[in-house]
Amino acid sequence: MTAAADLVLTNAEVHTLDSPDETHEAIAIRDGDIVRVGRAYDVALLAGVETRVVDCDGRVVLPGFIDAHTHLPMVGRSLVHADLSNARSVDDAVELLRERAAELDDETEWVLGFNYDESMWDDARYLTRDDLDSVSDTAPVVAFREDLHTAGVNSVVLDRFRDEMADEGVQTERGEPTGVIVEEAIDVLWAATEPDREEMTQLVRAAQEYATARGVTSIHDMVRGSRAPEVYRDLAAAGELDLRVRINYWSDHVDALSEIGLRTNHGHGLVTVGAIKTFTDGSFGGRTAKLTEPYADASDETGQWVVAPGELHELVSEADDAGYQLTAHAIGDEAIDTVLDAYEATGDPASARHRVEHVELASDEAIDRFAELGVVASVQPNFLKWAGEDGLYDARLGERRLQTNRYRDLLDAGVHLAFGSDCMPLDPLLGVDLATDHPNPDQSLSVTDALRAYTSGGAYAGFDEDRLGTVEPGTTADLVVLDESPWESESIRDIDVATTVVDGRVVFEARD
Repeated sequence: MTAAADLVLTNAEVHTLDSPDETHEAIAIRDGDIVRVGRAYDVALLAGVETRVVDCDGRVVLPGFIDAHTHLPMVGRSLVHADLSNARSVDDAVELLRERAAELDDETEWVLGFNYDESMWDDARYLTRDDLDSVSDTAPVVAFREDLHTAGVNSVVLDRFRDEMADEGVQTERGEPTGVIVEEAIDVLWAATEPDREEMTQLVRAAQEYATARGVTSIHDMVRGSRAPEVYRDLAAAGELDLRVRINYWSDHVDALSEIGLRTNHGHGLVTVGAIKTFTDGSFGGRTAKLTEPYADASDETGQWVVAPGELHELVSEADDAGYQLTAHAIGDEAIDTVLDAYEATGDPASARHRVEHVELASDEAIDRFAELGVVASVQPNFLKWAGEDGLYDARLGERRLQTNRYRDLLDAGVHLAFGSDCMPLDPLLGVDLATDHPNPDQSLSVTDALRAYTSGGAYAGFDEDRLGTVEPGTTADLVVLDESPWESESIRDIDVATTVVDGRVVFEARD
C-alpha cells in the first residue's frame, strides 16, 4: 500500500521548467521529496488523514529559486542597521544614518549603513568624511556602497583605523583622506564590525525570513572570516534553518578546510561545502574593474587587480589539485580573460564546474571560451538597472554599456548560466523582470530561460541538478507558489509570492 503524502499542493498551475509547455495540476510530497506530479484527481489519492492539503487557487507553482551568489548576513545587516538602498540623495543617506544613530544606546557605538548607490542620485558622488561627520563626531560611522567595494567613513573611523588601511585604497584630496575608501582598505572595517555568534544568529534569522518571502529556497553564500557557517549549522541542527545553504568559502580558508578534510560537496541536509571564492578585480562603481581599454570617464584608468594574475593562477592550481570547485569574481574584460586562462591551465575545468562571478563585460572570444571549457557563468541580472541611458555603465563605459551582461549570447553559445542577486537586492523576480527586458534587446531572455537561470542553472552550478531546479518525482520538494503567472504578468517584479516550500516544509505563507 502506498504511503500517504505529508503535503499536497493542488488546484495549481505547476510548471516543471524542464519542458516549456509541460504543466500539471498538483504535487504530492513525502519525506521532503516530490512523489507524484500530475492531475489533481490522481494526486489526491495520496492524501491521507494527516496530509496537509494546500489549495493553490489556480496559482503558478515553480521550482524554488536558487540565488547562486549572495551574502545572506549582509541582507540581515541592511534589515537591522540603516538600509540606504532607498536614499535618493546624499542628504537622504545622511538622514537615514542619523536615524540609526538615534536608535543606539551608546553614542560611541558603530553606526552602519548598507546599500547606497550614488549612481541613482542627481548628485552622483560618493559619501565622504564631511557628510558622515555630520552624523556623529563621537561614533564611528560607515556607509557601504551597494557593491561592497567602496565605503564612506567619518573622521572617527579614519583617526582609529587609517594606519591599518592599505594606502592605495584610501582616496585623498590635497593629501588628506576624503573618507572614501575602496577594495583592500575596507577589510579592516569588516574585521572591526564582524558580528559575533549571537548577532550573526539574529542577522541570519532576519535574512532567511526576507529571502523565503521572495521565493528563495537555496543560496550560494560567499563567506569570509564570518560566524555564518557556524550559525547555519546551529540552525540546521535545531530544525530552524529555512533555506538550503551552499557555503562558498573565501580563498584564505583553503588551508583550514584542507586540514579538517572538508571538500566541495561535503555536508548533508541543508548545509554543504561549495567552492573556493576569490577575486580578480573590483567594480565599475569604484572604477576598479579591470579593463583592456580605459574608462569612459577616466581616460587614464583601466581598473586594478585585487588579486594579481600570478597569485590567481597559483591559487586556482592549488585549490583545483586539492579537489575544490573554484569561483572567481571577474567583472572587466581583462579580468574575465585572466580567470579563464587560470581555469584552462587546470586541464579539466568542466568536471570541477569552476565558475566566474559577474561576467559583466565579456568579449566574443571569452564567451566562446566559457562554452569550450565548460565554465559556469554566475551572473546577476539585477545589475541591468545600471545599463540604461545615463546609468552607471553609460558613465563608466560609454558605448560599451550595451556590451555588458550578455545573457542571450552566453546561452546561445551553450554556456551554463546561473542567476544570483549579490544582494542588490535579493529578489529573483526583479532579476527575471530585468533579464527579460534587457536594455540591449538582442540580449533579452525569454521568461522561461530567465526562470531556468534562477532554478536549474543555479542547481547545476551547485552540483544539484539531479535533485533541485525542476519539479518531478524523485526531486527535492523546494518550491515557490506565485500569485500571478510570470508569462502573463505586465510587471514580473511586482508578482507576490504566496507560499515557499523547502525540503517539503512550508517555510513562508503570505497572509491576506
